[in-house]
Amino acid sequence: MTTPETEPVEAATAEDGRVPVTVLTGFLGSGKTTLLNRILTEQHGLRIAVIENEFGEVGVDDALVLDAEEEIFEMNNGCICCTVRGDLIRILGALMRRRERFDRIVIETTGLADPAPVAQTFFMDDEISSQLRLDAIVTLVDAAHILDHLDEEKPEGVENESVEQIAFADKIVLNKTDLVTEEHLAHVVGRIRSVNALAEILPAQQAKVELEKILDVHAFDLDRVLEGDPTFLTETEHQHDTTVTSVGIDLEGELDEDRLNAWLGQLLRTQGADIFRSKGILAIAGGERQYVFQGVHMLLEGDNGREWREGETRRNRLVFIGRNLDREALNAGFASCLAGVAA
Repeated sequence: MTTPETEPVEAATAEDGRVPVTVLTGFLGSGKTTLLNRILTEQHGLRIAVIENEFGEVGVDDALVLDAEEEIFEMNNGCICCTVRGDLIRILGALMRRRERFDRIVIETTGLADPAPVAQTFFMDDEISSQLRLDAIVTLVDAAHILDHLDEEKPEGVENESVEQIAFADKIVLNKTDLVTEEHLAHVVGRIRSVNALAEILPAQQAKVELEKILDVHAFDLDRVLEGDPTFLTETEHQHDTTVTSVGIDLEGELDEDRLNAWLGQLLRTQGADIFRSKGILAIAGGERQYVFQGVHMLLEGDNGREWREGETRRNRLVFIGRNLDREALNAGFASCLAGVAA
């Protein structure tokens, strides 16, 4: 953790005056938002504009990012590497019209994004490339679950997002190392190296990583990328796994805590392997604060968030992202947790 006495990350932009851009990527639940919060709250003296891309019908990540003075833009109408790249160009253009308000830009992609089309944006649009410099693609890896995702068999023609994210990384934050054995960790490192032999691997717990190792590092090298993939700057179609979807729930009312715990516990025990990511902002009956929970497969953690404001409607927003999700069953199961509803 950086302290006031620690030397701050160098605040200067690139030598050519362009603004450096860091892309945070990594599969669902790898710790991107946790790292983003560290970037926003450490005392580094930088002014950072943030662009978030959320995969889901109900926006939740905006409430998971801590309050900060930085400018935060949210994109939740699709995957940043697909239909919303035009939105990304539009937001970047709008940012540059208020250039004096920030030193750098951080883009957090959805966990299902292929980083290659995002990177292409900085070389295929003349206005963007003249003002912005892609500094590094930083990929977070969940040490406890990455092997399952790397080994997942995909339909023909469908890309494995975890493989793409690791392959394209300039820096790899190997997160949650405290949840696995040394033997397992060594196996994970070996698999990462089989996909990407060059990227620096930064072991971490709770996404704690020295910011000078991921910000303003001049790590993205277009020549190296073109050497490995001569078609990088060519527009190509890519196909996501259509069995992976999101179910968003936005429901007014307060929840019975015992019912909620029982329902979530049963859900994750029986379907956790197919639920890649779960997250939500909940209203617990009798609670003065929002309850914030995040889950990765069967692992679930939660804590109190901000206080409910006077007169504020108690609403519950949550998202499940996974394979073969039953929308009707999830909605009905969650609704049964509302206080006052017959069990």
